[in-house]
Amino acid sequence: LTNGPITGVYRLKQFHFHWGSEDKCGSEHTVSGKKFPAELHLVHWNTKYASFGEAADKPDGLAVVGVFLKIGDKNDKLQKLLDAFSSIKCKGKQRSFPGFDPATLLPGSLDYWTYDGSLTTPPLLESVTWIVCREEISVSSEQMSKFRSLLFSAEGEAECFMMGNYRPPQPTKGRVVRASFKQ
Repeated sequence: LTNGPITGVYRLKQFHFHWGSEDKCGSEHTVSGKKFPAELHLVHWNTKYASFGEAADKPDGLAVVGVFLKIGDKNDKLQKLLDAFSSIKCKGKQRSFPGFDPATLLPGSLDYWTYDGSLTTPPLLESVTWIVCREEISVSSEQMSKFRSLLFSAEGEAECFMMGNYRPPQPTKGRVVRASFKQ
């Protein structure tokens, strides 16, 4: 990840999704009060630091690209991930995805909003340049159900479905939100 609101080169560390239940939105950002059923985060670290761990608490250490998911047509680019969910349904399971390019999950337009903020999970470090895509990607209701079939519990434990794995939008606390496009 380069250019835009960041300086230098940032390397992808991981990507993950946040989502809510069928009756609750799961996005950690809103646009003009609009909420979304899910949000994708692509987490990058600034390579001027030796590692993700070293970068994590620096003001310019992390950049996260956020992509909203909206209910609509089936997303064939997500399907490879969703097909693996049955083998990683429980806590502690892993699956490799050789040859998978997370950039295929990005929307067609890379217009974005950006602001300096924090991680959305503890320790909530104020080290993130947020880059939130203006355009959403589509996910079908059936595909969204696959997300909601995942478990917080380990194999052999009582099933506890993974829903509500997001932090609700927070007050801006004076943060300036900028756009890469004319609003």
